[in-house]
Amino acid sequence: MVLRILIESRGAKRGIEVGAAQGFGAINIGIGFERTGGHLYSLDISPKAVEETRSNLKQVALENTVTVIEGDALKTVPSIEGEFDFVFIDAVKSDYMKYFKAIEAKLKRGAVIVADNVIVSGHAMEDFLTYIRTSPSCETVIVRASLEKNDGMAVTYKLR
Repeated sequence: MVLRILIESRGAKRGIEVGAAQGFGAINIGIGFERTGGHLYSLDISPKAVEETRSNLKQVALENTVTVIEGDALKTVPSIEGEFDFVFIDAVKSDYMKYFKAIEAKLKRGAVIVADNVIVSGHAMEDFLTYIRTSPSCETVIVRASLEKNDGMAVTYKLR
C-alpha cells in the first residue's frame, strides 16, 4: 500500500520494478500507475516469475498498465527508453547498487526510489545504502515497513 501512496501522491507516470517475483508488488504499484495514468515496467530474470506475474496482472486487468520484461535487469534497463519518476528495487540484494546505477541516469528530478529489505539485508547492500545516504543529489529515509518481518524500505527522493 505504501508504494501506491507514494506513486499517487507524487503523481508518478513512469516506473521500473526490479524483481517481479509473483507480481504482488507489480499489482500494487500498477494500481497506483493506473490511477495516475502512468505505466510500470516490471523486470525479472526468471521465466517462471515473469509468467506468474503476467498471469496475476491479467487476473486484475492491469496488463495494459504494467509491461513485464524477462531478462537480467542490468541488460534490460538500458533498452527501455525515456525517463522515470518511480523505482522499486526488490531483487538480488548484493546487486542493489548495480541496479541503481543502471537506472540513475534515467531518473527525473523528484523521482522516488524505494529499495526493499534494507534492514534485514542491509549488510548485503551496504554500498548502495552508503551511496544513497551520502549523495548530495538524494535524500533518504529508512522506513520500518513490517514489524512481523522486522524489515523495512529505503525511500529516496532525487533532488537533482
